[in-house]
Amino acid sequence: MYSWIWRHLPGGTVVKSLLALLLVAAVSALLLFVVFPQLEPYLPFTDVTVDG
Repeated sequence: MYSWIWRHLPGGTVVKSLLALLLVAAVSALLLFVVFPQLEPYLPFTDVTVDG
């Protein structure tokens, strides 16, 4: 999959590297700000009970 993305990015090695870094940053931001907040109510991490 990564080789397919690398082959389809335009430009030389430096431009491809910068575009790949930008693509990783965009996907990370999408996950961090859109996907994970929507999934948070379904995750069990907020149901913390400490018995003493």
